[in-house]
Amino acid sequence: MKTDRLALRAGLEERLLRLGFEVVRIEWAGHPRRPIVRLRIEHADPARPVTLDDCARVSRALEPWLDRQESLADSYLLEVSSPGLERPLTRDRDFNRFRGRRVALKGSGPLHGAATRLEGELLGLDTGADGTASVALRLPTGDEIRLPRDRIAGARLVHEWGRPR
Repeated sequence: MKTDRLALRAGLEERLLRLGFEVVRIEWAGHPRRPIVRLRIEHADPARPVTLDDCARVSRALEPWLDRQESLADSYLLEVSSPGLERPLTRDRDFNRFRGRRVALKGSGPLHGAATRLEGELLGLDTGADGTASVALRLPTGDEIRLPRDRIAGARLVHEWGRPR
């Protein structure tokens, strides 16, 4: 049974918004006969942390709808969690929201010189007149660089223990 992931994603996002949450990331894992749907969620008001009770409430609210989806095997497993301390940056707006925070970027190829992974202070996301987006980053050396958004395969916050938020 082939899963229509785009339709499932749209349905999940719509239902989560009604519950006051947004999707940070959806991961698909497991086997087609026993798929795993992993949801990382945050409150629509990102200042509110996601609690264990929130995850349980979201799971209970989504399961009846998922149970009716013919494109999803009956034996699916739903995992709902918060984005975590080292949350992924998945949406363009995340790159501006977390301005000033330390991030790790992974490239689909070299990002700067030969480096495929960089860490530094996130300075934000800029969109050029031609519509192309670039991520501004201050490296530990103090150099500021701009990286095309489409060359970044993954981005996440780097938690700095002992530093107040």
